[in-house]
Amino acid sequence: MLYNGAKLVKKGYYMETNLVLEGIKFMGLGMGAVFLFIAVMIFFMGAMSKAVHKFFPEVQPNLGSSSKNTQDINQQQKVVAAITAAIKHHRES
Repeated sequence: MLYNGAKLVKKGYYMETNLVLEGIKFMGLGMGAVFLFIAVMIFFMGAMSKAVHKFFPEVQPNLGSSSKNTQDINQQQKVVAAITAAIKHHRES
């Protein structure tokens, strides 16, 4: 047994407790650093997003051209017809 301050401590027990406490301190320090890094990163990503949207706004599509929409619908109908014909041909053979 060793005399440490006002306590008698078994040899090795004090050292193990000290190592566990040091490990907990380092774990808290590491987790705090990671939390701080992620918080700062989220803040800067939000600020960057606002800056990008301010200087480069999204272009709104023009919905006034109905002839283009009609062409898209006709094209989609042709694609659906081709897929249906291919499935029918596959099932018959």
